[in-house]
Amino acid sequence: MMSRAERTPLTDWWWTVDRGLLAALVALMVAGLVFLMGGGPPVAERIGLPTFYFLNRQAMYLAPTVLLICAVSFLSLRGIRRLALMTWVGGVALCLLAGKFGPEIKGAHRWIQFGSFGLQPSEFVKPAFVVVAAWAFSEGAQRRDMPGGLLGLLILPVTIIPLLLQPDFGQTMLITMTWSALIFVAGLHLIWVGVFGVVGLAGVFAAYTFFHHVRERFNRFFDQDSGDSFQEFWSRESFRSGSWFGTGPGEGIAKRHLPDAHTDFIFSVTGEEFGVIVCLCLVALFAYIVLRGLKLARRTDDTFSRLAITGLTTLFGLQACINMAVNTQLMPAKGMTLPFVSYGGSSLISLALGTGFLVALTRKRPRTVLLSQKPPGTAPSAVAGVKQ
Repeated sequence: MMSRAERTPLTDWWWTVDRGLLAALVALMVAGLVFLMGGGPPVAERIGLPTFYFLNRQAMYLAPTVLLICAVSFLSLRGIRRLALMTWVGGVALCLLAGKFGPEIKGAHRWIQFGSFGLQPSEFVKPAFVVVAAWAFSEGAQRRDMPGGLLGLLILPVTIIPLLLQPDFGQTMLITMTWSALIFVAGLHLIWVGVFGVVGLAGVFAAYTFFHHVRERFNRFFDQDSGDSFQEFWSRESFRSGSWFGTGPGEGIAKRHLPDAHTDFIFSVTGEEFGVIVCLCLVALFAYIVLRGLKLARRTDDTFSRLAITGLTTLFGLQACINMAVNTQLMPAKGMTLPFVSYGGSSLISLALGTGFLVALTRKRPRTVLLSQKPPGTAPSAVAGVKQ
C-alpha cells in the first residue's frame, strides 16, 4: 500500500489519478479477452491461422497498451498538448500517404505498411485531434491576441479531407460529431450550432450522393432486399439465438458466418454466447466511463482540461455507441471497432493514447500547477473558468 507521506512520482501519480476510471478501463480490457475467446477462433480457422491467433495477439498488444496509458498519464498539461500536436500532424500526413500509396483493403486505402506491420493512422488522429481542437478553443476563449476559435474551426476540414480521400466515412462522421460536441461545450451560440448541424446533414447527403459504398449501406439498411444483407441477418440472429442468458461460451453459431466476428461484430457474438444481460452489463461499463469522465470534466477549473476531457469522453462513448448500434441494427454498417473489446493492434494502441490523455487530464492538480502551465499573459480568472 502506498503512503501519502512518500513523495515520489509514482506515489504522487497514485494519489492524484482517478482510480475508478482506471479500474473500469482494466475491466474492459479483461472483458475483451474473454469475449474474443468466442469470436476469434472461428475467424482464425476460416483463414487458415492457429485457433487462438487473435486472442494471443490481443493479449500481446495489451502489454504496450497498459504501458502507454501509464506513461501518457504522467504527462503535464504542456506535455499533453505537445504530444497531441505532434501526433496530429504526423497522423494527418500518414493519412494522406495511405490514401495515395497504401494497400487497398475492402475498397479503401486506410493502412500504411511498415514491412509486416500495418498501421491505420486515422486511429491515432482521433484522440490527438480532440486535444488540439480543445487547446485551440480554450486559447481563443482566454487570449484576445490568439485566433483560437478560427483555428479550432479550420482544424476540422484539415483533418477530415484526408479521411474522405481514403475514403473513410465512418471515422469522418465520428470526428465531426465529437468536434460538434466540443464547440457546443466551448460556448458557441446556439444559432451557429444549428448552422453547423445543417452543414453536417448536407455532408451526409453529399456522402450518400457521391460515395457508392455509403449509398449501398444506407439503401441496404432501409431496404434489406436492395442488396446483400448477410452480415445484418446473422448479427440480428445472434441476439435472437442468445436471448437473455446466452447459448454458452463457445456454443454460438452466428460467429461462424460473420466475417468480422472478432472486430466489428464482436458485440453480436457476445450477445449470442453470453446473453443480453451480459451485453447490458457491458453497456453499463461504457456508460460509467463516459459519465465518470463528464463528471470529472465538470469539476475541473481549467478550460483546456474541461474541453479536452469532454471531447475525449465523447469520442470514446460515440465510438462504442456506433459499434453497438450497428450490431443491433439501429444504424447502417460503419466498420467501427468496440473500444478495448474488438481485436486490433492500431485500435488498441490509439485507444491507449486517448485514454492516457484522459487519465492524465483527470488527475487532481493544485491550482498553482495549473497556473504555472498556462501561457504568459493568460489571466488567472480565465484559468479558473471565468468567462472574460
